[in-house]
Amino acid sequence: MFWTARKAAARIGLGAAVVLVGSMAVAQEGDLGKLVDTRKEGNVDAAATQKRIDAISDETDSLLGKYRTTLKQIDSIEQYNAQILKLISAQEEEIGSLGTQVGQVQSVGRSVTPLMMRMVDAIEKFVELDVPFLIDERTERIDKLRKVMERADVTTPEKFRSIMEAYQIENEYGRTIEAYRASLVIGDKETTVDFLRFGRIALVYQSLDETLQGRWDQQSRSWVALDGSFRSAIRHGLKIARKQSAPDLINLPLPAPSDARG
Repeated sequence: MFWTARKAAARIGLGAAVVLVGSMAVAQEGDLGKLVDTRKEGNVDAAATQKRIDAISDETDSLLGKYRTTLKQIDSIEQYNAQILKLISAQEEEIGSLGTQVGQVQSVGRSVTPLMMRMVDAIEKFVELDVPFLIDERTERIDKLRKVMERADVTTPEKFRSIMEAYQIENEYGRTIEAYRASLVIGDKETTVDFLRFGRIALVYQSLDETLQGRWDQQSRSWVALDGSFRSAIRHGLKIARKQSAPDLINLPLPAPSDARG
């Protein structure tokens, strides 16, 4: 009976041990699950942290790039400002120089105006004493010059340019041949004639029916009639002047050369 009791006790102890071992196994499995879950949570947190680190790194790289770009822009602006300051300084010097020149121009203008008036008077006198070709056109040009000289809205340089242009036109007359049609008083009758001008050397006319010819005598300042022997020569000269015929020698009456010593 005693053995039976011990055996029973032993069985009871073995059962308790099994229960204890089972409890420990269950406890260990629970702890392992918690460890696995904790590890999983740590991995998730680590991945999120890495994403934040990557985002911060990308943002830092972007800010660094913008910073470097800004530094380059600042350097360019500083160089541009330095160049602008040089330009401003040069322009200020130019303004000062122009102010001085304007004062000089006003002073010169007061001196040039009387000179221009004398030039207009001189060209008017010249036309009056010259061979009387295109007299209406040339007189009108001088009248325009006088009107320009009286206008306050025309600058001194423009007035001077107009005068020089008139002088140039008069100068060109001495080197050209020209034919034009106009009226001429022959005797007591006004007649339409063709004028032929060779520079300032000769000025002749011929009536439209070719019955009348004449030339300008500068010494007597009058028209002198020519006989019919010059009819074909004048006709040919008119064609040459109008570019209707090739240049050729023409027999025209010219004033005899005079001795320069008188």
